Amino acid sequence: ERLGLSYDVVKAINPSIIYAQVKGFGEGSPFEHNLAFDMIAQACGGTFSVTGDKNGPPTRPGVSLGDTGTGMLMAITILGALYRRRETGEGHRLQVAMQDAMLHYMRINFATQGLTGKAAERGGSKVPGVSNAPMGLYPCAPGGPNDYVYIMTSRANPDHWDRLLQLIDRQDLIGDKRYLTPADRVEREAEVDEVISVWTRKHTKLDAMKLVGDAGIPAGAVLDTDELNKDVTFEQRGIMQTMIHPVHRPFKMPGWPVRVDGKATRITSSPMLGEHTDQVLSDWLGLTAQAVAEMKREGVI
Repeated sequence: ERLGLSYDVVKAINPSIIYAQVKGFGEGSPFEHNLAFDMIAQACGGTFSVTGDKNGPPTRPGVSLGDTGTGMLMAITILGALYRRRETGEGHRLQVAMQDAMLHYMRINFATQGLTGKAAERGGSKVPGVSNAPMGLYPCAPGGPNDYVYIMTSRANPDHWDRLLQLIDRQDLIGDKRYLTPADRVEREAEVDEVISVWTRKHTKLDAMKLVGDAGIPAGAVLDTDELNKDVTFEQRGIMQTMIHPVHRPFKMPGWPVRVDGKATRITSSPMLGEHTDQVLSDWLGLTAQAVAEMKREGVI
């Protein structure tokens, strides 16, 4: 738009254009003209407010929801617009604001507010508004900063609690009226957490995940990027791929996680700045090699 290429201008040239805009704040927002980055969108979009310990300060989530999450929503919408254009021939102006996208990912938090009438709270590793126990992070051996396993029993499956007690050799608590129902366990959550922690501290997080998982109870070890990088199964399945870059040394990074017909999509490095300028000017705009060379001499490109 700053270049004079607004939707109306472009639509006059090509009425079937799919015109996509990603903004920091939406049209009509009091901050419509403010600049935004991932962290700004997350702060203003609510994700900071529900991340962190209950009694601690708001915390930035460790993943790029503002950038990647917004781009994903726009990419899906572009695909829908392209499909619709095949049927109708019509173009569309698509716009998503990063702040608005964060609200989309806060659906459960807004549902919680709808039930309680209060702002959704931070809950650390717990899920605020979900009355269930045990559910959360439990410390594991040898006690490193990420040596935890997340264990979650379901209210919809009361057998989870009994299975867990069998696994951790606390059969004496099966049928105990103090912990009989989910509500009872929530009321005594600190006691429940300590019972489980006594067992998890004797196991590594991966051992605990396997044992609890084998018992039919949802569990997940807290894995950091180094541990995930060293898991060869991700590379074998094409989820982690080695990127060959023309400037930097080869490095591993996550690829596209969706498998098509059982196969992973291979990824390549992004083009270098200006790598395809000549090709675009000649193939797309029909400029001759002489014209391109002249533009280079004049500093246009």
